[in-house]
Amino acid sequence: MRPLIAIPCDIRQIGAHPYHAVGDKYVRGVTDGAGGIPWLVPALGDGAWLDEVVDRVDGVMLTGSPSNIEPFHYHGTPSRAGTLHDPARDSTTLPLIRKLLQRGVPFLGICRGFQEINVAFGGTLYQHVQEEPGMRDHRESPDDPLEQQYAPAHRVAFTAEGLLARLTGLKEAQVNSLHQQGVRELAPGLSEEARADDGLIEAFSVSGAKQFAFAVQWHPEWRCTGNPVSQAIFGAFGEACRAHQSARRA
Repeated sequence: MRPLIAIPCDIRQIGAHPYHAVGDKYVRGVTDGAGGIPWLVPALGDGAWLDEVVDRVDGVMLTGSPSNIEPFHYHGTPSRAGTLHDPARDSTTLPLIRKLLQRGVPFLGICRGFQEINVAFGGTLYQHVQEEPGMRDHRESPDDPLEQQYAPAHRVAFTAEGLLARLTGLKEAQVNSLHQQGVRELAPGLSEEARADDGLIEAFSVSGAKQFAFAVQWHPEWRCTGNPVSQAIFGAFGEACRAHQSARRA
């Protein structure tokens, strides 16, 4: 059986109504990349039901989003006017991440999900990476076609003997770049897995985790089956989810 992989939703306002939503590319990452069945989990902002979610799933993918984590979660300064937030997602994913680690459920974080994991474990974020001395502008141009937005944008160097290096057999890769927030201080208990040429941490794993617990700042879900590094990431995640499924059913 395919493993059941939860994807926590965003709250998106469409017209007069709020919707629980997940981008199609993330659903395809689960189905085509990890070989799983996606289960969209609503961002109810209520932790009481999270234990039941954790008990029923074989893995969790934390996605990217147009919204940013509210800065009070990492003792940051208030956001600038006009910054999009999603407090219901914050209050769903941040406690969920800690439960996943405790219960041994595999998880993969992407972009906002990468930042959520860092914040959940006590790390901090840059709110505007491009304004930091020596940092590049990691944002995409919204006026460019999607093919160009998701095209390789810069190099990341893999940590020697780290998870990415072992999965891919590579020392570095070219990745896309569609973000302006990023890791300022890596949380205790997280291990750097890749770094951009301007020094920004682009991937990490959870040190000593019993399960697959890994995250990247870039977007491997974009046409993941056509990229060897993306295939390696999603393949390892899917394998871990299947192993958890087998153990859970034993």
